[in-house]
Amino acid sequence: MTKLTKRQKKQLARILAGGALFAAGELLGLEGQLSLLFYLPAYLIVGGDVVLKAGKNILNGQVFDENFLMVLATFGAFALGAVSGGEYYPEAVGVMLFYQVGELFQNIAVGRSRQSIAALMDIRPDSANLEQEDGSLCTVSPEEVPVGGVIAVRPGEKIPLDGQVLSGASSLDTAALTGESVPREAAEGDSVISGCINLTGLLRIRVTKPYAESTVAKILDLVENSSSKKAKAENFITKFARWYTPAVTVCAAALALGLPLLGGFGWAEGISRALIFLVVSCPCALVISIPLSFFGGIGGASRCGILVKGGNYLEALARTGIVVFDKTGTLTRGRFEVASVHPQGRFDQNQLLELAALAESYSTHPISRSLQAACAGPLDAGRVADVEELPGHGVCAKVDGQAVAAGSEKLMRRLGIGAPPCNAPGTVVHLAVEGAYAGYIVIADEPKPDAAEAVRRLKECGVRKTVMLTGDAEAAAAGVAGRVGVDEYHAGLLPADKVAMVERLLAQKPPKTNLAFVGDGINDAPVLSRADVGIAMGALGSDAAIEAADIVLMDDAPAKIPLAIQIARKALRIVKENIVFALGVKALVLVLGALGLTNMWAAVFADVGVSVIAILNASRMLRARA
Repeated sequence: MTKLTKRQKKQLARILAGGALFAAGELLGLEGQLSLLFYLPAYLIVGGDVVLKAGKNILNGQVFDENFLMVLATFGAFALGAVSGGEYYPEAVGVMLFYQVGELFQNIAVGRSRQSIAALMDIRPDSANLEQEDGSLCTVSPEEVPVGGVIAVRPGEKIPLDGQVLSGASSLDTAALTGESVPREAAEGDSVISGCINLTGLLRIRVTKPYAESTVAKILDLVENSSSKKAKAENFITKFARWYTPAVTVCAAALALGLPLLGGFGWAEGISRALIFLVVSCPCALVISIPLSFFGGIGGASRCGILVKGGNYLEALARTGIVVFDKTGTLTRGRFEVASVHPQGRFDQNQLLELAALAESYSTHPISRSLQAACAGPLDAGRVADVEELPGHGVCAKVDGQAVAAGSEKLMRRLGIGAPPCNAPGTVVHLAVEGAYAGYIVIADEPKPDAAEAVRRLKECGVRKTVMLTGDAEAAAAGVAGRVGVDEYHAGLLPADKVAMVERLLAQKPPKTNLAFVGDGINDAPVLSRADVGIAMGALGSDAAIEAADIVLMDDAPAKIPLAIQIARKALRIVKENIVFALGVKALVLVLGALGLTNMWAAVFADVGVSVIAILNASRMLRARA
């Protein structure tokens, strides 16, 4: 049960007090102007704030809104009651009473939605324990900790900044970031991100990023700004309400004047029908429930470790028909291991591996790290000079004064060096020393455990095509594509080739179908920006990919992609349900009211009842779970 805020408790108290007076008036059965002794105080208690809002808005030039419609309708009902012996007093109070009930439901629903997103704010660290030169700890604000500074994180504390563990080992609770309950282990040398909770041991961490660039700061910024990017449906309703309310007021005036003048009805009957028309036409159900649906979808997704940067991206994701994956780090673990070493000429296996690792020693690419990890002893970076990294090709460097080239078959061709064809399943790193071919190393990268399941579920939820793009060789690409079950793959692509391939797929896609690209590396940023929906594997992905993406998966799990699509489609389905339901009921009661076939109580249901039902329907988005 959601706890009521102080404001909501006051609103509920007014509703109960006004409702009690209203019920007393009905039970006592007072007639004529005597009934005002109960109905007028009830109206002022329940609707006083609405009258004040309408008055302030009129003074500020904002005449046509739901407050104006409610005040106009209820004042008109009181006026009719004054000339008809109090007949319409109960309707006037009832309209305002049930309008406030609808407002309370709205406030509670929006509050729940905000709480679901605000729960992420708990990841904001309050302080950091900065280590001083004498070894003592000083509690400071995370913003005050410099890059390179050392912080201590005790068990039970949040990690305030991104960094690398200098000493200690512990389990980390990442649930607030990823939605996953299984703790992650951290030990000396591991990178850790802010927002996690240290569960067991003391950690000393060297800070690698200032607070403004830390993971927790980026997440909070994404969440806080998500409501500024509205979906098309939200923008439509905003524009619709801007024109709709004045049009409704004019129609009601025409009804009030036209029926007596043209149809032979009395003035009381014309005004009564106009008041019903005003109450029914209030657009609360749409103005409230549609933004709430998207807001709830963003909040529900955030609890599952899926950060959506705005309602427009949620709407675009719901229409996804093609999903394009990068391979390394997205469908595969990105944890490469040397599978085999094949030297040629004067080099043995250890020498070839050492040369490759030294040449790649300045790179942070997973392939480079796997080469360095496979070497038996420590590597002396002082032996390496003149490093030149060629994106999509490899690295050229001087190692012990010798020119070493390590990379793909494309690099060998670019240097005019003959490399034998290799169809080994995995990534092949060819080496050349002083312009002569020296052999190749095969590096394997296993698919993520949930990659095949993610692709299967995407097809089940209606995605027409899944595509994998990679810069790896044909053999490595074919092996991964077959294991995860994508519909097609394209190998040997440079970053520019990936953009061109996405452009081609965009040109081929059916109308009203969106293309989503999923990636994690810095080379993926241009493609993430070009796709209809860019999805970044966020927890271990690059900052550039996270900035360029529209949706961020905090735990790098491909299985979250079909979940995100399901959440987006549910939000859009609820929006459509509310639009059809609200407009349908209102249109029916409007026609019946204009024909004199219904009364003010039916109008109350068509306004407040429809609003409450639409809000409750929209609130289902808050129950999204991984």
